[in-house]
Amino acid sequence: MIARALLFGLLLAPLLALASPRERILLDSGWRFHRGDPPGVDGRLDYDVRPQVAQSADGKVADARPDAAEKVEADRPVLKPWILPSANPLLPAGRRHRRPAGEPPGGDVAFLQPDFDDSGWDAVTLPHDWAIAGPFLVEGPYGGMGRLPSWGVGWYRRTLELPAGVAGRSLFLDVGGAMSYATVWLNGRLVGGWPYGYNSWRLDLTPYARPGERNTLAIRLDNPPESARWYPGGGLYRDVWLTVADPVHVAQWGSFVTTPEVSAEAATVQLRIEVDNDGRSAARVEVASELFALDADGRREGTAVARIAPAILHVPAGSSARTEGRARIAQPRLWGPPPEQQPHRYLAITTISRDGRVLDRYETRFGIREVEWDPDRGVVVNGRHVPLRGVNQHHDLGALGAAFNVRAAERQLEILRGMGVNAIRLAHNPPDPQLLELTDRMGLLVIDEVFDSWEKKKTPLDFHLVFPDWHEADLRAMLRRDRNHPSVILWSVGNEVGEQYDGQAGAEIGRRLVAIVREEDPTRPATASMNWAKADMPFPAAFDVVNLNYQGEGIRQAPEFEGTERIRTPPSYPAFRAAFPDKVIFGSETASAFSSRGVYLFPVSPEASAPVRDGRGGDSAIRQVSGYELHAVDFGSSADKVFATLDRHPYVAGEFVWNGFDYLGEPTPYYDARSSYSGMIDLAGFPKDRYWLYQSRWRPDLPMAHLLPHWTWPGREGQVTPVHVFTSGDEAELFVGGVSQGRKKKGPYQYRLRWDDVVYRPGELRVQAYRDGQPWASDTVRTAGAAATLEATADRARIAGDGRDLAFVEVRVLDAAGRPVPAATDLLRFRVEGPAVLVATDNGDATDMTAFPSPERKAFSGKALAIVRGIPGQSGTATLTVESGTLQAAKVGIQIEAATGDAAQPSVVPAHAGTR
Repeated sequence: MIARALLFGLLLAPLLALASPRERILLDSGWRFHRGDPPGVDGRLDYDVRPQVAQSADGKVADARPDAAEKVEADRPVLKPWILPSANPLLPAGRRHRRPAGEPPGGDVAFLQPDFDDSGWDAVTLPHDWAIAGPFLVEGPYGGMGRLPSWGVGWYRRTLELPAGVAGRSLFLDVGGAMSYATVWLNGRLVGGWPYGYNSWRLDLTPYARPGERNTLAIRLDNPPESARWYPGGGLYRDVWLTVADPVHVAQWGSFVTTPEVSAEAATVQLRIEVDNDGRSAARVEVASELFALDADGRREGTAVARIAPAILHVPAGSSARTEGRARIAQPRLWGPPPEQQPHRYLAITTISRDGRVLDRYETRFGIREVEWDPDRGVVVNGRHVPLRGVNQHHDLGALGAAFNVRAAERQLEILRGMGVNAIRLAHNPPDPQLLELTDRMGLLVIDEVFDSWEKKKTPLDFHLVFPDWHEADLRAMLRRDRNHPSVILWSVGNEVGEQYDGQAGAEIGRRLVAIVREEDPTRPATASMNWAKADMPFPAAFDVVNLNYQGEGIRQAPEFEGTERIRTPPSYPAFRAAFPDKVIFGSETASAFSSRGVYLFPVSPEASAPVRDGRGGDSAIRQVSGYELHAVDFGSSADKVFATLDRHPYVAGEFVWNGFDYLGEPTPYYDARSSYSGMIDLAGFPKDRYWLYQSRWRPDLPMAHLLPHWTWPGREGQVTPVHVFTSGDEAELFVGGVSQGRKKKGPYQYRLRWDDVVYRPGELRVQAYRDGQPWASDTVRTAGAAATLEATADRARIAGDGRDLAFVEVRVLDAAGRPVPAATDLLRFRVEGPAVLVATDNGDATDMTAFPSPERKAFSGKALAIVRGIPGQSGTATLTVESGTLQAAKVGIQIEAATGDAAQPSVVPAHAGTR
């Protein structure tokens, strides 16, 4: 397949001269965008009638029991009957929808007319998040959704000039994701749509296209308020493609690769191909496939390593047919998680021919690996035990919002991998497919999750409204799209759903979803994450793997929670082990600890894990949580408590921490903030102290030591200022001003070393860590003077000038001696010169309501971030200048290269340089 950008108004005639029988054309440019409907729509373009919702208050407890759905019957014409048939290709024949006769309502709306003048609309490039530029809603509710105006109606329009030569071919619109309730028209005629904002989907444009003419594509999105517990974004926030194929072609996501036999000597690769025939007559075709090895960058190597014998397939008109074949690969290069294994991949190229003429050519990337689920050992990949050292990740990319960007996602994964992460749980929805390309390439294990709610609601207008009609199509869409990714090891069909409370009725829904998984992919287990269902209830029995959210450590077990109405659960790993000795058990959400990077509040808790309250790790006046990393949400635990629980129960396969990066929305415990406090890494991508606590556990062979807090405390002279050390060593000695504060050794179930009686005096704080009595690692922190200069460092010296690649520039405030000023809040001004633009700025402060595109931003805890993108078609050196009052300015050069070149990608893993 050949992928090429389609510019605004570009003729598709060059397609006819290409040898490839299938074209995927990226529809990223040429779009016009408008917020809101034209006058007079009056609900005629609604998907369905929704419940009436009064604006609710923020701060609903995250583990509150979901509510029953409110039944609403449509009392006026809606588009639902015309949209439902869009799901038909994913449904069995007996459960498909029939499109109503006649024309749907709203056909006279001005924005649908091909001759409508949209020149006054905004010109936008996809992926596009209409809300991320702000402004933030400083007053009122919706902190749960990130205080950004993501709800409402938005329209996208563009022109497709289809050459006459595409007549007789099949034309499809492939959408990576659209938030939400998408409805698509071509030339004023309703094609179809898709309500769920997180899934990828396809519509057949063929019956509505006019080859040889200018065609007008219009997409309306209707994103409800009160529809998410986090920031969902808004708009066409993933890629959109036009696919042109012969009427006889491989179906959407129509290949399925399995590896039923895997060893070091040989592997059997089984490939199933489904072929669609959109033509009016039956087709007799030949289906053949070749298998190639891919290099580390995903490029095809040399000649085929194996071939699947050609098969003759008879495909009825207007129907589909399948064929399946096998091949043997000698000495296969296996896919597995680094560093012990390497993520090798292969490529299957399938060719469909009729009478010697190639009709279609389809590529499928895959990996050869064997995954076992052992109730005593956990996850075993290619015979090697892999403890799950995972994190949960939401879909937003911080200052970039929901608009997916490969480099931004790659940067996040690189930073997480530096901490020791080997697994990602995609919370709580299918990701952009390009994210799974990254996890495949990087060797990260993945839990792919589809729903956060079923029939019961967590917010008034969330997915529960369409679950009864759409759950099967949405689940099958995720499974078919993602099942060839070797990084995906487990399917999750639900997260903390309200049906946990419903006994056998709730378990029955779970069993129905698991049955769909079995039909689409019998090679992987299925699960759902439980924060309430207990081991003796029907719900966990419906799933192959036991996923526990917070129950392993126990929920709200402190005396202060006695008598409350919230969930209270004793430590539950033993009970689930006893009830399900043949199932793997792990923590699908653990910890949910809170902290603000670089903020330390006193007094410091003597406990290893405590909830956040004013004067106890939190300060509601400044809306910050202490960085000593001892505090968590009421139903959660500190990292230290989770580590001890896991060590006491070695059969537990591992954990997925809530969460890796801070994310927009759900800013517990301060809902008048913009973003969460639970990440090990802040929204800008700067590690909090917790990052190094996890690194000390997850990378035990890495010599490291990390001191906290910082050591610049004017006004605290003579006061007790506790010092904690995170280290992969087993003991350490602390020095204040060169004077030893004693040498301490980790005890059983102890994961940090604490000197809680240290008295602050300016100077130097140093720790020397030891392993087995030998020097292992050290860290030093020095008292800083007044801010004097700025330092700017780009994560990469060169980026591609393709309009998508990004450079992330870290800015630090330093004193005259080059020491970081840890509490600096200087106002920074950013300016870019040359062939690049400033995309966004951030500082990781959950309370900062400065719009992300702003070229001015205060430093937070001495740091800020700038994101720079090259201008498409230009090359040369771009210079980012950062200024602030009398401080010495900083400049950094970034080479913008032609898009065909490879940009340099040095490591972005945070590391200690020995002093801070």
